[in-house]
Amino acid sequence: MAKKALVPTDFWDDSDYFVSPGQATPARVKQAEELLGYHLPAAYQALLRTQNGGTPRRTRFPTAAPTSWADDHVALSGIRGLGGQWGIDSPELGSQFTMAEWGYPAIGIVVGECPSAGHDAIMLDYSACGPTGEPQVIHVDVETEGEPVHTLLATSFGEFLQGLEQFPG
Repeated sequence: MAKKALVPTDFWDDSDYFVSPGQATPARVKQAEELLGYHLPAAYQALLRTQNGGTPRRTRFPTAAPTSWADDHVALSGIRGLGGQWGIDSPELGSQFTMAEWGYPAIGIVVGECPSAGHDAIMLDYSACGPTGEPQVIHVDVETEGEPVHTLLATSFGEFLQGLEQFPG
């Protein structure tokens, strides 16, 4: 059985939502890494070279346990790129702003938006690997009565991309 390409040619939807201006050049990647203090995974960089953020065609990631969104999956409305209003490095709505504003844990980078408008998100979690390692991908729900709830989605960003499904399932 042939392995699926890391970034399928039909990955992105035609929507301009979450698309950041310009290309995700090596210089911009380095600048974002320095600002955020984390090395960006190679699979994330490869994805942004195809398009600098946006709305994926596959917006569902299955989970083994219920989440705040559904009994068996999380929904993804957009993947953040570099620069612009929605970029991970944006001072306006970027990862650091989102973590501070909504109470997300300071364990990595908010890279994916969910349809809840801020109450949950997809994050690169560097807590086990350190700032230069390969982060896990987690879903974080901050609309809980206690601490934010973390759900492991994938052990790498590449695995996360491979696990995305068309909605409805």
